[in-house]
Amino acid sequence: MRTRIRGGAGWRQGEQLVAVRHGESTANVLFERGRRDGVPVVLPPGGDAEVPLSEDGWEQAARAGRWLAGQEPPDAGVVSPYLRARQTWEGMARYAVSLPPPRVDVRLRDRDMGELYGLNEIALRERAPEEAARLGEWEHRPPGGESLSDVAARVREALGELGGARRVLVVAHDAVIVALRYVLSGGGERPVGRPWPVPNASVSRWVRDGGRMRLVAFGQRP
Repeated sequence: MRTRIRGGAGWRQGEQLVAVRHGESTANVLFERGRRDGVPVVLPPGGDAEVPLSEDGWEQAARAGRWLAGQEPPDAGVVSPYLRARQTWEGMARYAVSLPPPRVDVRLRDRDMGELYGLNEIALRERAPEEAARLGEWEHRPPGGESLSDVAARVREALGELGGARRVLVVAHDAVIVALRYVLSGGGERPVGRPWPVPNASVSRWVRDGGRMRLVAFGQRP
């Protein structure tokens, strides 16, 4: 029987949830270069799931792994199916050898940006200024894509299937971690605008505090 969570109650046996954003990807490098140089960047369509880590991204994953090696190990792990997230887990596991084999959950994939996929902020403002202005709105869906509310709905469902896990490690994307914050707060913490404070390979952590999961760190670099 599938267990559902409502609001921020979380799964009943949960004691701690740690969420790590994937390390820097090759797309992140291109977008940052475009931002720095003030030029539009447009990625080829259809390749989001196969974007790999950059060289620095692998180093960031190793740093996160060394941090995890000094913590109480999780008893369950869940990872986005996207390559950059799976590579981040692989890089962390080289140092945090006690990590369990992760379960891949498609519901932890990155936000689907639809027709806006692959556009950096400059390209987005040039091609679709109205969409650029609304991108951080909670209920707004870009053409053919998902709203943040949509992401939160699938994240809520994924959390509801953690079963008896007590300490969980999640490796996913900034939109997913923002959605986790919303869900675990009982719907009281929506993001405001962008960029969201979830750097590559940063750690966000919630711990059990009575009947709720309390946020103790958000977007912190290890």
